[in-house]
Amino acid sequence: MRRRDFIKLIAGSAAVWPFAAYAQKAALSVIGLLSAEWPDAFEDRLKSFRAGLREVGYVEGQNVRIEYRWGEGQIDRLPALAAELVRNQANVIVALGSTPAALAAKAATSTIPTVFYVGTDPVKIGLVPSLSRPGGNLTGVTTLNVQTAAKRLELVHELLPKATVVAALVNPANPLVAEASERDVLAATRTLGLDLHILRARTEREIDEAFGTLGRVRADALLIDPDALFISHSKQLAALATRYTTPAIHSARDFAVAGGLMSYGNSPAESYRQAGV
Repeated sequence: MRRRDFIKLIAGSAAVWPFAAYAQKAALSVIGLLSAEWPDAFEDRLKSFRAGLREVGYVEGQNVRIEYRWGEGQIDRLPALAAELVRNQANVIVALGSTPAALAAKAATSTIPTVFYVGTDPVKIGLVPSLSRPGGNLTGVTTLNVQTAAKRLELVHELLPKATVVAALVNPANPLVAEASERDVLAATRTLGLDLHILRARTEREIDEAFGTLGRVRADALLIDPDALFISHSKQLAALATRYTTPAIHSARDFAVAGGLMSYGNSPAESYRQAGV
């Protein structure tokens, strides 16, 4: 299978729930949008989300209102923000861009229809029992970017066949994603005969500190986890990779656009459009 076709495949992996039937029964007036990210870094993705809404007849400010709740990198705020959307009686909750946001929304309500957008397998993290029959009040889109961590390592190995040591940057505040990535990358490095060092960062400052340790571990390349924190800070990561002359790969295209070496992942625009639909 060609890489282009594979990306299209994972971008289209969605659990389907009959929202059209719900819309016919009750007028959708309020969408509660929950995200672990920052509004400024999210603007391009929101354009795609709104485009998806327009495809099915909803225009913000005309026949639907969106209540925004931003975690701004503080994952521990998400449960309270989700509960606030429930108290405000949102007709639909949309948890975009991270596993913690989706899990917070799931914990907050078992009745309000909820749409998630995550980068990992929603079955493995307990969001839905299956992709084809999600059941309950949850549906959504998954890019499976976490499951392609080993593929990103393979691409780095192709580019740097003499590399012997690689580092992986993960966010320990998002353990479900971090642990899955660590497990998959560790297995892949063993297969390729590479040594692996795990670097951890929860904040913008800790990202800077993690890059400062690259020289000590003598990493030939860096794998950046598909975490909401690292996606929001793609420009910072690209600048640091340049400063430390470190070949690095990210799941987000924003990283490569900002000057990072390369990225491999889904199309965020298409995934957010699907979430809007």
